[in-house]
Amino acid sequence: MSARLQGKIAIVTGAARGIGAATAQLFAQHGALVFGVDRDAPDEPSPQVEYLRADVTDVAAIGAAIEQARARHGRIDVLINNAGGDVFRDPLSLSDDDWDRCLSLNLKGAWNATRAVLPSMLAQGAGSIVNIASVHAHKIIPGAFPYPVAKHGLIGLTRALGIEYAARGIRVNSISPGLILVPRIAAWFAASPDPEAKRREQTELLPCKRIGTPEEVAYTALFLASDEARFINATDILIDGGRSQLYHE
Repeated sequence: MSARLQGKIAIVTGAARGIGAATAQLFAQHGALVFGVDRDAPDEPSPQVEYLRADVTDVAAIGAAIEQARARHGRIDVLINNAGGDVFRDPLSLSDDDWDRCLSLNLKGAWNATRAVLPSMLAQGAGSIVNIASVHAHKIIPGAFPYPVAKHGLIGLTRALGIEYAARGIRVNSISPGLILVPRIAAWFAASPDPEAKRREQTELLPCKRIGTPEEVAYTALFLASDEARFINATDILIDGGRSQLYHE
């Protein structure tokens, strides 16, 4: 296997499971020294990843975790802002606490981690930040409010920071996954009255007639994090099997 991130220091938030876990493991396989940050312990720890416990919504905690990684190796080359979570509520019954939780987890958390790594990246004149957004930032699904608000904001953060620091060697890009078979989606299927029927229904909505995998998102993150993508900045890449381009069937 080619070492596309050989010697780079990478931080992946939300690394305990799903896309974050797949990304952390893939980066390690490609030569990176990886710190996986999560508020929970990993479901299946990888011996190639060093895990740090921190909640991205806690400014002090995420700052301390990132400083621990920077102090250990003197630099941070890559940040993957993957931590996030669904908050779906009826707009008029949405509490202020749920509104704040959605924005804090899905938008401000990425900014907390980014703000912590930027001084190191600016000092070395190089760095790649990849934010995991969502197809919800491109197309509105009824009943999913206010999650799309936060994910639209995350793409805005990506573009604004990518342009702000482009001349100083920092690239900021995002990935917008569609339906990916992560644990929460598997649990959603399992909670349905007919899990297999629900899975077939969702699969049939996709032009490619299959659900995406966390590894497929991780490989896109690997490309954006690597020097292969050195002229890609302030850009979002959709990974949804073409679903968002389909008007109707």
